[in-house]
Amino acid sequence: MSSPKAEYVRGSVGKTMLKTAIAMLPGTLAMTGYNIADTFFVGRLGGKEPLAAMGFTFPVVMLVGCIFNGIGSGIMANMAHALGRDNPRHAARLVGAGMLLTSIVALILAVLGIASANWLFAALGAEGETLAQVRQYMDVWYFGCITAGLSMEGNKALIAAGKPKSASGMTILGMLINVVLDPILIFGLGPIPRMGIRGAAIATVVSQMVAAVTILFILNRAGLLHFRRMPMPVLLRSWQMIIRYAIPATLGMLLFPVGNAVTTRITATFGTTAVAAVSAASRLESVAFVFPMAVGMTLMPMIAQNYGARMYSRVRQCLRFAIGTAAVFLITMGVVFIIFAPRIVVYFTPEQSVQEIMILYLRIVPYGLFMVEIFRFCGFAFTGCGRPNTDAMLKALRIAGLHIPLSLLAMVLGSLAALFWARLASDVIAGVVAFIMAWRLIHRLPTDGEEVVAKA
Repeated sequence: MSSPKAEYVRGSVGKTMLKTAIAMLPGTLAMTGYNIADTFFVGRLGGKEPLAAMGFTFPVVMLVGCIFNGIGSGIMANMAHALGRDNPRHAARLVGAGMLLTSIVALILAVLGIASANWLFAALGAEGETLAQVRQYMDVWYFGCITAGLSMEGNKALIAAGKPKSASGMTILGMLINVVLDPILIFGLGPIPRMGIRGAAIATVVSQMVAAVTILFILNRAGLLHFRRMPMPVLLRSWQMIIRYAIPATLGMLLFPVGNAVTTRITATFGTTAVAAVSAASRLESVAFVFPMAVGMTLMPMIAQNYGARMYSRVRQCLRFAIGTAAVFLITMGVVFIIFAPRIVVYFTPEQSVQEIMILYLRIVPYGLFMVEIFRFCGFAFTGCGRPNTDAMLKALRIAGLHIPLSLLAMVLGSLAALFWARLASDVIAGVVAFIMAWRLIHRLPTDGEEVVAKA
């Protein structure tokens, strides 16, 4: 067993961040593999009910994912701070406490989810055979959601420890297992019976379980997870540290699906064609963020390790490099979307009316793509510097304070173009505010080696 060290406090910031981003890029792409594989094979069961059932599961799976991601942010930030302070023993305790907390939360969510499944999904609109298939999928998924939580938190711990290749490899491993098991369990093979949508859930749970067990083994070998009894006072203090980050992180993440639901409802007032076009354009837009997302995945632990090590000059370098990289990449992608929109959209739909709205979207929203990522990176800076509440507050400003009200104004005006300008305005204003606040934060940090005595 090796002794873990802070991997992000030495060497060139730019080279380290790019090397880590490249290592994480395959894993970032593989993250979508689970949903793509399930949707692809379930869609071949025939009829509309299986795919409709998958659609109804999405909001609940997203909600649980937000909770797990919140806990993961708490583990990641505190663990990185401990490694930066050269205290690997404390880091290992935090990982162990975090995994136990994740397991308990997963068990509670599973019990509540199974008990409330009928009325919850009925309230979402599922009924008849569709509701029955939702239950077939979710009863299995709830039972195994602990595997999703442990694999997610374990991956975050690997990234925070400076092991992005291992984290990326585990994501790819889980995705590949899921892709192999999906057709076997959904359609049956030899002695294995046809399980339908339940088979998709079993494939997901098994693949996540394999990834989780492997990740726990890697963390143990790296000295970052000790399977030993922890005194209750130490455990409670560790949970308190994690929850301090987990609550604002979870609430901040939940704002995005809520905001998306509201703006989708507003878009629907302009007709189903508008909904289809915006859905397709936003999926196309998400392609631009694949590389910046890979950069951002290690930004928070890099900042947190250097903050814990009191190397504040490197904290500033981390944020400056990440913002510069994202700005160059996303401005370029924005220009591509704006100029070539008419040529791009024809590959996504043959419908002229949908194409026209997609072109309108892609000639307004991409002007602010780089501000979206700058906003996200600045949030990582606040979390890495021990200010998770500020990150949550900024998310609330962007979604509840800007995007939703401006979108409602566009609906009142009856202008679809105004709806897209509302999105652009909220992205730019929120990004500028976040950038100014984060810039002030990192430039008010003391000289390297000194203790931060008050919040900047």
